[in-house]
Amino acid sequence: MRITEIKAVPVSFRVPQGQNVRLGIGRAVKRDAVLVKVSTDEGITGWGEAHHGRCPGAIAKLIDTTMQELVLGADPLDSNGVWAKVYRMQLASHGMGAAAAMALSGIDIALWDIRGKAAGLPIYRLLGGGSRPTPAYAGGISLGWQPPESLADEAQEYVGMGYRALKLRVGDSAAIDVARVSAVRQAVGDEIDILVDANTGYSLDDVRRVMPAYQELGIGWLEEPFPPHDYRDYRHAAEYGTVPLAAGENHFTRFEFTRMIDDGVVRFAQPDLSKAGGVTECARIATMCSAWKMSFNPHTSATGINMVASIHMLSAVDNPGYFEGDLARHNPFRDEVCGTPYEIDASGCVSPKDKPGLGVEINEAFVEAHPLIEGPCYV
Repeated sequence: MRITEIKAVPVSFRVPQGQNVRLGIGRAVKRDAVLVKVSTDEGITGWGEAHHGRCPGAIAKLIDTTMQELVLGADPLDSNGVWAKVYRMQLASHGMGAAAAMALSGIDIALWDIRGKAAGLPIYRLLGGGSRPTPAYAGGISLGWQPPESLADEAQEYVGMGYRALKLRVGDSAAIDVARVSAVRQAVGDEIDILVDANTGYSLDDVRRVMPAYQELGIGWLEEPFPPHDYRDYRHAAEYGTVPLAAGENHFTRFEFTRMIDDGVVRFAQPDLSKAGGVTECARIATMCSAWKMSFNPHTSATGINMVASIHMLSAVDNPGYFEGDLARHNPFRDEVCGTPYEIDASGCVSPKDKPGLGVEINEAFVEAHPLIEGPCYV
């Protein structure tokens, strides 16, 4: 079998007024994604998702040009070989770095979809996993900066859906952040795990101020208080209290995760399959984390493709953590690109699809009806 075509499909939708949650990185006004379709000479087609990098047109162009030139004619079952070639030509020297990692991620997920369809097996089986449930937390573009009472009501709604963990957006001001988290803790009780995500918006002084309150409130992790390259700040922040730090959605490939793990201050690893290098690379990252007794908690991207692939991974690794559920009020990328990507069971868990490959059918009519919209995602 040989790869005959690679096609990137950048897609967008506008977030309706009233549904555009405000986070530390801004107010969401549109959402983007880059889907990747890989075709073969045996008629088997695979789909993947590359993170848009807030520049979806550029990621798509990279896939359609340089990436296609590197990968065309390759054996689609040789994901390691394809990965190594792209790494050598685009990541290791004089290449596009993070952009290439995102582009390669979408291609790699599509190759695993092809592999599963060729073998008649779901991806989690190919990875040596089983159809076991994984706990999910309510996250995505939801539970943002809003009045504490409103946030508490929203959190209770998700608990009513079955979620046993929630992720709140912080990074506003120390006092407001603590007030919001306190209101949610009071509303949902002590049995629900509360995680917080600063979206890189904290300073060291901010962490020093909020850490005592977060400890008292029993917060499960403080996610991305700083940008990923602020290694010294992460090291100092870990000394301010006992709430563990989480990071990884803005780390690319195992080579960046190597330092994060070796530094020993981040305790929850969160690679995004559509950014860090796809299924092939995230399996390596999960193994590295396992050696350090760190759980694997993938960050989910825009569409159901990434979400489905993440659940397959969590069902296969020996150190699964949480699946990030997307509770955005309006996300047709979640709901319509490939049907319902997951369901929450009575214990607040998700399970993988059982059909070959990703186990989903892509709604190409929907994809074609949502072309790229220029402009920023957040304002």
